[in-house]
Amino acid sequence: HKPKSEKSATVPSSKLLLSSILTRLCVRGCEVNPIRVMKKGNLGHGLKLSVPVSDQSNFAKFLTESGTFKDGDLLVNRDGVRIVTQNDVEAPPPIKPTDDQLTLADIDVIKVVGKGNGGVVQLVQHKWTSQFFALKVIQMNIEESMRKQIAQELKINQQAQCPYVVVCYQSFYENGVISIILEYMDGGSLADLLKKVKTIPEPYLAAICKQVLKGLTYLHHKTHIIHRDLKPSNLLINHIGEVKITDFGVSAIMESTSGQANTFIGTYSYMSPERINGSQRGYNFKSDIWSLGLILLECALGQFPYTPPDQSEIWDSIFELIETIVDKPPPTPPSEQFSTEFCSFISACLQKDPKDRLSAQELMGHPFISLYDDLESTACIRGAFADEMKNQLLELRKD
Repeated sequence: HKPKSEKSATVPSSKLLLSSILTRLCVRGCEVNPIRVMKKGNLGHGLKLSVPVSDQSNFAKFLTESGTFKDGDLLVNRDGVRIVTQNDVEAPPPIKPTDDQLTLADIDVIKVVGKGNGGVVQLVQHKWTSQFFALKVIQMNIEESMRKQIAQELKINQQAQCPYVVVCYQSFYENGVISIILEYMDGGSLADLLKKVKTIPEPYLAAICKQVLKGLTYLHHKTHIIHRDLKPSNLLINHIGEVKITDFGVSAIMESTSGQANTFIGTYSYMSPERINGSQRGYNFKSDIWSLGLILLECALGQFPYTPPDQSEIWDSIFELIETIVDKPPPTPPSEQFSTEFCSFISACLQKDPKDRLSAQELMGHPFISLYDDLESTACIRGAFADEMKNQLLELRKD
């Protein structure tokens, strides 16, 4: 579903707005292919990172005299991360390691499992417990907007504590590098799974969806967070059958569940129409519901739901795809292939007007979810895709 090269595309004047918007797109590429045993704790130093030391002069304004990375109320150094109160911002107390700290000196790097966004993701193993983690290592000699996204991700990682969100054990900064220790999800991403199984039957889709909805309900209604970049590669699976949301670098924290956001950031393919066209009313948590609808429909169909006019697999240009999302009716599942409940669920997600979309809480009570209520969601996924996830795990652990 990705567009072909743009060099041959002509941009009509009517699309100049979209052109300017697209220049601000941030298409994220850093994958986290992350079993919760270790407590969350602060990190020591000692790990030799397989990335070059960056030029700190590019981001000196983000550093305190002691070398702590500071962005607003966020402080990160070699001992860990903390959010300070408004009174502490000018003269914050030092970050101190805790008794249950997870030290990088006790971690062995197994292999690199992902690259992108100025950093790498490594599969690492604790020397004494043999527990696996995902280590996200980010060079900070990157543009300021990206640093802001990293800071946002660190803040949300500190705030989000939910069984349906990937656990962040700790983060720290030293010598121009931010390192984030994450829960390792050994089944890879939903995108990885789709490459192997092509399509996912309704009962298993319901099991996946139920867990994602629980995660979104927590984010939207407990912590007032819009993910803004929900897509198959940001939904991770483990061998237990758990599905968790990850990658909060472009997320927005709202004042309340009725808040509106106005920034344009995320992956355009799964972006809601109101976000693409820059609605004066902004957008809210319902934009994540649109993304969820597209993800589920893609899993059911085995291809991205928006098909180019010539029925090819690749769009001629970004503009053509975006114009279709904004101006054309939303995609629907073929009624002869899918249950009435599934078709109704997708329709409840893919409403052009966000006011007509159901919330994550409301979708939890939808007939499509209750239709398979007797299925234990993690066992359902574990049983259905055991071979695929086992193969994925073996691939990641190869030397």
